This record gives sequence, structure tokens and C-alpha cells, in this order.
Amino acid sequence: MSGSGPHKTTIREATCRVKYDMTGPDAGQIHFVTAMAPVKVVVVGAGVIGLSTAVCLAENLPNCSVTIVSQHLSPNTTSDGAAGILITTEFPDVPVDRQLRWFKDTFDHLLAIAESSEAGKAGVFLSTGCQIFKEVPRDKKPYWSDVVLGFRTLTERELKRFPHHKFGHAFTTLKCECMSYLPWLEKRFRNAGGMIIQEKVTDLRSLASHFDIVINCSGLGCCSFLEDVDVEPIRGQVVHLHAPWVKNFIRDADGKTYIYPGMNSVILGGTRQVGDWRLEVDEVDRQGILARCCSLEPSLRGGHILREWVGLRPGRRSPRVEKEQIQLQDGRKVPVIHNYGHGGNGVTLSWGTALNVLRLVSQCIQHPPISRL
Repeated sequence: MSGSGPHKTTIREATCRVKYDMTGPDAGQIHFVTAMAPVKVVVVGAGVIGLSTAVCLAENLPNCSVTIVSQHLSPNTTSDGAAGILITTEFPDVPVDRQLRWFKDTFDHLLAIAESSEAGKAGVFLSTGCQIFKEVPRDKKPYWSDVVLGFRTLTERELKRFPHHKFGHAFTTLKCECMSYLPWLEKRFRNAGGMIIQEKVTDLRSLASHFDIVINCSGLGCCSFLEDVDVEPIRGQVVHLHAPWVKNFIRDADGKTYIYPGMNSVILGGTRQVGDWRLEVDEVDRQGILARCCSLEPSLRGGHILREWVGLRPGRRSPRVEKEQIQLQDGRKVPVIHNYGHGGNGVTLSWGTALNVLRLVSQCIQHPPISRL
């Protein structure tokens, strides 16, 4: 129609199953398909958790149609500003072997990309550096040490660079730049037949009425439709610096100070301000970040600021990756699988928790819930 913009797909349209006859007496007619229809799966959220989950489902479950519904898409997600270095922490409420599987699955997935011709397009590459401690940690070898490459303890000579620190590790890990990685994942998802709808979700029950399985990867967005008192924002502020001579990462084990060289800038961080919803750049935080990072790497004083970023990580005591059910007014029971609350470990655990969701969805398909008629 003249003067009209591009048509925006709605949830109702996305969930209609149709067949278009090309031959026979009914050629050109549209018929609704009721038999052998694909399982309709919706993923809420299009950050690194949502996109990773959607790709895993779309590529591995040919009997499913997968739709993403999200208010924000790249480059406007929290994930787009993530530092993206694969270093994880230990969560108190998740068995260590499960955490290790999440981390290893993600590391192996991204390492394969880093070693492929897609590395540049996806923004994934190897990064070598060190993590340092102000006090000697109780566990000198973290559970993920055998997953990263070349893990070792810093020598006394190496530690002399950091006079306020008493211990450190050196290793090679991976860095994933989401400004490149998310569009790359989105393209991969669409190539697998996935559909994306840009729309805010305010009620999972209403959304579930259009789908067979709901996957909640909404991060902090779940605060608007889910009663989870453990979810809270963790404000993060970073500085992108032009300092191309800095090649190796340095991370203070407290997670508040880090230097991560990237493809086009060096990311300096950061802040971990729990319960803080501010999205404006804070001058005091900026000065603190620069001072702390320059104390670890004095050569940074010769760089210049390219840009700054503030985002709200979806904080939670431990990530929530589990299945439950909601019952609709018509008696139908719909599986809801949660995959959120990764905090600052979103990129680090993204593919591993996505594969965890894939296993849960497969169980739902094999053993669908019995509805009350």
C-alpha cells in the first residue's frame, strides 16, 4: 500500500500454521494445518542468552517452529555492552559439575568459532592474560582451570608488576564481542527458519496461549511479569579506550577492575552496583575505573576514551535454568523453561545453558504435560 511502512509480524500471525496448495483443484488456496503441525516454541528475550537458546532449538529440533519475542534487539540489548571474556565465578546453589558443563560447552562452542573462517564476523577470538588476587585464595585452582588453555600460577617475577596483589593465574581464554556476535547469531537463527517479533512481553500466561512451549530468557526484563524476589539489577559501567599496544587482559579477582583488549578498543571496567537502576554515565565511576586500571597497566594513561557504556546485568544468587508448568483457563498445561539470572556471566555460560534448555525442551516433546479437560 502506498505510503505504508514495512509490515510488522504479530504473535498471532507467527503462530498460524498454513499450507499453500500449488497443484490440484484447490491450487492457490490456503488451508489451516491441524495434523502433524510443528511444536510451537517461543523464546522471550534476544540477548546472548535468548539468541543462543533459540539457535540451539531451531538447529536441533526440526519438528519445532521457534519464534523470538523481545522488546529490544541488538544493538540495544544489555548483552551488546558485555565485556564478553570467558572467566566465570562459582554459584552457591548450582552443583559444580553442572556449572562446569555450562562453562565447557560454551568454551568449546566459541573456540570452534574462533578457529573457523567465521571468527572475524562473529567477533570471537582467543585472549591471553592474568587474573590477580589481593590475598591468596583458598582454592588456588578454580573448577574451570582445565577448560581454559595453558592455566598456570604467576611467577614471583610476574607478580612484581602488581605490588598490591599476592597471587595470580595466567591462561588463555576466549573473548566474544557481542556487537558482532549477536547479529551473527541472529542471522544463523533466521537461516534455521526462526522468526523474530519485536514486542514487549508483559504476561507469560497470555503469551503461552499462542504457543506449546515458552522459554523465558528475559534477563532483568522478567521483573515485569515474574515474581522472583532474587532478581535485581547490577549496574555496570565501562570505558572503551583507544590503546592498541595493550594486548593482554588483566583482571582483578574481585571482578570490579579489569582490562580487556578487544578488536577495536580496550574495555576498562568496571562497577558492580547491586540494586542500582541508573543508566547514565557517572563521572565518579569513570574516574575510579581509569585510576584503578591505570594502576595495573600504567601505559593506559597514553590512550584516549572512545566511548562509555552503562548496562544493568540481571543479577541473581544463581542462574535459574529449570522447567515448570502454567495452566491456562482452557485447562491446557504449557511448559515454561526459565533461563535467566546469569549476572555478569551471560556470555560465559550462554551456550551451555542453551544446551541445557535444549535437553529440557526435548523432554517436554517426548513427554508432553497432561491437560485437565
